[in-house]
Amino acid sequence: MTVTIAGSGLAELTCAWLLASRGHRVRLRPRPSYGPRPLLLGEDTLALLRALWGVASPADGHRLTHRHVRWAPGPPDPPLAHPAVVLDGALLCRRLLDRLCAHHPDAARPEREPAEPDPERDPAGPPHWTVTAEPPTGHPGEHWTAGRRHLLAGEAPLAPGQDAATARLDRTDLAWLHLTPLGNGRALLQAMVPGPVARPAELLGRLLATSELAPRLLHPPETAVALPAAPRLHLLPATAPSTCTPGTLLVGAGAIRYDPLSGTGTAQALRTAILAAALIGSAAAATPPDLLCAYYAARLRTAFQEHLTTCARLYPQAFPDPSWQHELNACGWPGTPLTG
Repeated sequence: MTVTIAGSGLAELTCAWLLASRGHRVRLRPRPSYGPRPLLLGEDTLALLRALWGVASPADGHRLTHRHVRWAPGPPDPPLAHPAVVLDGALLCRRLLDRLCAHHPDAARPEREPAEPDPERDPAGPPHWTVTAEPPTGHPGEHWTAGRRHLLAGEAPLAPGQDAATARLDRTDLAWLHLTPLGNGRALLQAMVPGPVARPAELLGRLLATSELAPRLLHPPETAVALPAAPRLHLLPATAPSTCTPGTLLVGAGAIRYDPLSGTGTAQALRTAILAAALIGSAAAATPPDLLCAYYAARLRTAFQEHLTTCARLYPQAFPDPSWQHELNACGWPGTPLTG
């Protein structure tokens, strides 16, 4: 099979790696990088990356040893051993792309998108599938988004003497906050709020002031971004090839996005890559693509429902404030309310 990988995120590159390792021809169409992106990877996710790519854990990330959680009113739980690594996600993807091209130079190559097919340059012909984390314009289907909550994020210096090896989760009546040490005296502060935000840095500072995390930073983040972060599922993440167009497989956050509270979003993105590569392999072995696409969508729906069940169990424990009621109600699957 010939497959276009339209993107260069972890899910897209992992699917490309698996396909190239199994003898498929991969055309790479990387996206431009938009600068450093802090990525927190727990031991389970690191083990999955090692198993898939055959690489050691990154040596240049900042290592964390514990996690401290206060999810309900009252004193926090005792610190839990929680080994993890914080690294630059963009740098990790560049390294994996280099590894892919070095190990499979014949199977994986950049695509120059010629105006007309060139049989001499590409005897395999046009692609049978396109794999991407970004739904193409006009891709059929819609997203089901379970709420409208947003994640605020900004960096700030740790206060002198603060523990740089423990991640901390705290909650107020209006938000949960997560403090992740990044190394070199810096930390990433994130806060989940129940809707869009016009001035994220201002709100992040106010939330920090009411949190037990405030003394751990020298000052609040001076700049911040607000990103949509409610769980989201594409209702048609796979379409079969036709005689005129390749099939499309959405992976990563383009197919399914978890609430960051879960801490398993990266692992789930990798699992979509594994499933997409298996689907293409089965299609190459003459399994009907329509059946495979239906199976892919059903697997993602099941995972999404399980995730919403977890959200429906956790969020009411922490947020009695009426501003969160919409988000609590949104944890139900359309036509099938979930309880927790």
